[in-house]
Amino acid sequence: MLQHIQVKNLVIVRELSLELAAGMTALTGETGAGKSILIDSLGLVLGNTVDKSMIRSGCDQAEISAEFDLSDAPETSQWLQDNALDSEDECIIRRILVRKGRSRAFINNRPVPASLLTELGEQLISIHGQHEHQLLMKSNAQRNLLDAYAGHDRLLSGMRESFRNYRLKEQQLQELQRQSMDRAQRLDYLQFQIDELRQLRLQPEELEELTGKQRQLANAEQLGSDLSTLLLQLDDDEHGSQPGLARASVLLDRLAGLDEQLQPANELLDSARIQVEEAISLLREYASQLEANPQLLQEIDQRLGEIHELARKHRIRAEELPELLTRLLTEQNALENADITLAELEQEVRDLKKSSLSSAAKLSASRRKAAAKLGKTVSGSMQKLGMKGGEFSVLIQPLPEEKLTVNGADQITFMVSANPGQPLAPLAKVASGGELSRISLAIQVATADCSAVPTLIFDEVDVGIGGAVAETVGLLLQRLGTRNQVLCVTHLPQVAAQANQHLQVNKRTDGKTTETQILPLDQEQRIKEIARMLGGVAITEQTLAHAREMISG
Repeated sequence: MLQHIQVKNLVIVRELSLELAAGMTALTGETGAGKSILIDSLGLVLGNTVDKSMIRSGCDQAEISAEFDLSDAPETSQWLQDNALDSEDECIIRRILVRKGRSRAFINNRPVPASLLTELGEQLISIHGQHEHQLLMKSNAQRNLLDAYAGHDRLLSGMRESFRNYRLKEQQLQELQRQSMDRAQRLDYLQFQIDELRQLRLQPEELEELTGKQRQLANAEQLGSDLSTLLLQLDDDEHGSQPGLARASVLLDRLAGLDEQLQPANELLDSARIQVEEAISLLREYASQLEANPQLLQEIDQRLGEIHELARKHRIRAEELPELLTRLLTEQNALENADITLAELEQEVRDLKKSSLSSAAKLSASRRKAAAKLGKTVSGSMQKLGMKGGEFSVLIQPLPEEKLTVNGADQITFMVSANPGQPLAPLAKVASGGELSRISLAIQVATADCSAVPTLIFDEVDVGIGGAVAETVGLLLQRLGTRNQVLCVTHLPQVAAQANQHLQVNKRTDGKTTETQILPLDQEQRIKEIARMLGGVAITEQTLAHAREMISG
């Protein structure tokens, strides 16, 4: 349950700190006072998209934090543990909006992405808005409401998984069937390509060796000339490096015999002499094998030309030719065995389709059971909401197999008869605006009643109703408050009078700045607020007495 919310520098709120209680809480105030700010704040802290224009004018950042008690929410506590975000039985969520830069989010003081806030928020708070009745016109929204009421999440997950597996294999089958139509032509072309690559007989490391040999032969004359110069510099008796090192080594060896501190230098010099001698030996061996061979160079050029020409033909690098041959052989083998694979895949698709239809049938059975219960519950609420003789029903029509989707094989339609004697008809076609508001409220209350989410927010869902019906709405919300925490934004005194806690929204201005405050009301303040809602600007003793009577029940 939501225990505390704090808001700083958001829209026209400078600073707000609220303690919230269990049961039903009413939030009231003049039109335009900023009642929606609290709902917007909760939306932000639970992952809604950030709008930087919501940061209070003149401020660089806004901050919202909310504290929840999870003692009665074991699944949410487990979710926090699974994500390494747990902190005993409490959860503190914080969102910081920055005018220049990215917003930041924290769960129990650990930074998290907004996606995790959304995932967590769905487990903590459910918001029912005043425009929700418009969504009831859409078939998808009706199906989602029925599924939420049924609470068959496992059946939905099973349906989605089996259908996705079925569609994936079906797409693979369709691709294989398409390929099989021109399989013979493809096999002929593959054989031609494979023969061409095999005739090339490209050996491992051959390309690298040929490239190196070509470079050597093409530069044989320069290599020979430069090697001669190098050997002369290294091995000339009078000026060569090697003879000079040998003489220096003999001298340093004699000096080291006189002073042992010279021994390390002597060893290094002797090692350098030996390495130079070995280098000279290797260079002489290389020079003895070096010779210009125009014929061999021509043969290598021709071989490299064949290799690179075939690589250009396939639009790949020359070193990728062996890998290409392997891929072509794999494809050839798959096509040659396509009949076996096709038959196996066809059977697999049939099995997966059967499994999907079975999942859809189980989901349909659960929906029908929930639909009967929902229809009875909403019809009962309609009687209390001033629609005597009205009836609500959920029509479930099976879809043909070819229209099976991840959501099953049902067409869900909310049917309603607003008055006695009228036949049931689709909700979107028969309900007036006021009737639609009341039916929407009845459905929302019915679905919220079975919600596992601890905190339910109703944002002006009582628009378009009044009188005795409004009192009934208040009683319905109060009943919900016995098992859930309920926060209701309302303009109706009949609804606010049923609350266990009453918060008032006030907007103040000094002509230069505007600020909204939300304050908890004591008993006397609450009577005055209910009286204001009853009688407008002028509050009389009569309206005060009426307010006391409404609150006392």
